[in-house]
Amino acid sequence: MNDMSGDQLAGLPPEVIWEYQFRMILVGDSTVGKSCLLRRFCDGKFVETSDPTVGVDFYARLIEVAPGRRVKLQLWDTAGQERFRSITTSYYRNSVGVLLVFDISNRKSFEHLQEWFLEAQENVIYPRSVVYMIIGHKSDLKELRQVAVEEGEKFAKAYGMKYIETSAKACINVEAAFSVMAKEIYVKLQEGEVEMHEGWDGIKGGFSTPRETLRLEEPPQRQRICC
Repeated sequence: MNDMSGDQLAGLPPEVIWEYQFRMILVGDSTVGKSCLLRRFCDGKFVETSDPTVGVDFYARLIEVAPGRRVKLQLWDTAGQERFRSITTSYYRNSVGVLLVFDISNRKSFEHLQEWFLEAQENVIYPRSVVYMIIGHKSDLKELRQVAVEEGEKFAKAYGMKYIETSAKACINVEAAFSVMAKEIYVKLQEGEVEMHEGWDGIKGGFSTPRETLRLEEPPQRQRICC
């Protein structure tokens, strides 16, 4: 084991905790499982029954988007009920990623994706700086499926989005969904297709800590003389 002295550590560049912060918002009808997805991704837990989201809930997690490159995902869980829509719309403005979620066992939730997508487009500030993804949730409910995989893929392709099916309960593709989304944003940012804007919270700079050791300032000691 190589221990570095305080002087050596002080000469190193700051340690980057995360390079960027990406703010994402999950939208879709009530009961499609947005909260379950986020709890599984952020806490590694699945709760069979949970109270409906009131307004907006907040989650966060670090994720690696390239070898040695981490970003912080700030994730906003929105209520699907109509009475909370006015609250939801204000959160689109500061999001770089919009995940449109539907329940594969609920045909209506899929048919409402068009409305959610149009609402997002109407409320984002920087259209060119927003990345979208379609998530078909509850893929474990195979016998109750009302939306074919091909239908989800066709809808996503028509609008230039990626499509993925997930299950918070069976822990299927949960990590993959957020990882794919984060990596796409990161690549677009590196290539200039997505940009940071002053006063916009969709993408923010990262956080780093100095590599220094604690040094105590001790008073000079008087020399002791023994007879």
